[in-house]
Amino acid sequence: MNPKTYIETSIVSYLTALPSHDLIRAAHQQVTRDWWATRESFDLFTSQFVLDEAAAGDERAAASRLATLQEAMLLEVTEEAILLAESLVAGGALPPKARVDALHVAMAAVHGMDYLLTWNCKHIANASLRRRIEDLCRFAGVEPPIICTPVELPRE
Repeated sequence: MNPKTYIETSIVSYLTALPSHDLIRAAHQQVTRDWWATRESFDLFTSQFVLDEAAAGDERAAASRLATLQEAMLLEVTEEAILLAESLVAGGALPPKARVDALHVAMAAVHGMDYLLTWNCKHIANASLRRRIEDLCRFAGVEPPIICTPVELPRE
């Protein structure tokens, strides 16, 4: 069985975006493309929250993001995930303005994902927030996913 991996919006954004002139962003895009080429080693999942974010913005870019997400299995939004997301915000693991980010974490945790793959290092893959996110997930009775970027996720 392959590791279950939640694909957050920033992954498909980096994957489908035009090449950046910013050196770091361009490197992230390439790492994402390299990881994506190994995706058959992972079972991919996403949520309606990712689909909603991916559908926003430029029509052509949104269509590309949504097409990429078609191979990911869609997780059901549950009451448990919504309550956990609220707990993550109320407990200070994520700021109120990052409610959707809390929903990504909660969806991945509640559905037993092994990994949450993201480039959102401000609110999700953030070392200073990680312990609080993990503690609140465990307090709610669910094991948190390993939150990481494509750089950190092993390509088998």
